[in-house]
Amino acid sequence: MSKTEQFLTPAQEKRIVDAIRVAEKATSGEIRVHLEKSSKLDPIDRAKEVFHLLKMDLTELHNGVLIYVAVEDRNFVIYGDQGINDVVPSDFWETTKDIILAHFKKGDFTQGLIDGILLAGKQLQEHFPWDHTDTNELSDEISKG
Repeated sequence: MSKTEQFLTPAQEKRIVDAIRVAEKATSGEIRVHLEKSSKLDPIDRAKEVFHLLKMDLTELHNGVLIYVAVEDRNFVIYGDQGINDVVPSDFWETTKDIILAHFKKGDFTQGLIDGILLAGKQLQEHFPWDHTDTNELSDEISKG
């Protein structure tokens, strides 16, 4: 098994997917998590690339958020689409990043991702509230590369 496959157990993955579903109940925003072993690209550049590969740039309101994790590189990026960046302050993701990082430093990757996802959902709710016409445009499952 690779480090990517060992990073989270199936039970931990389920908890993270459940957190995505909870977070998305309050916002029209779309949240995804992507794990991969490593990347030769700069983490932000790779997150942008994965964002496009997962077709997250095709949401109606351009309000997708990717939490990208390169396991062996010990890097992660929170990448938001243009619709989000157009309406939020430049430090919008800092608190989410800080919460994830605090858990990651303690080796608690699952709780870091869960808390980051839930906070991202709460933050997105302010600018992209859920309404009855909202549909889930993207899979909630964790993608791996």
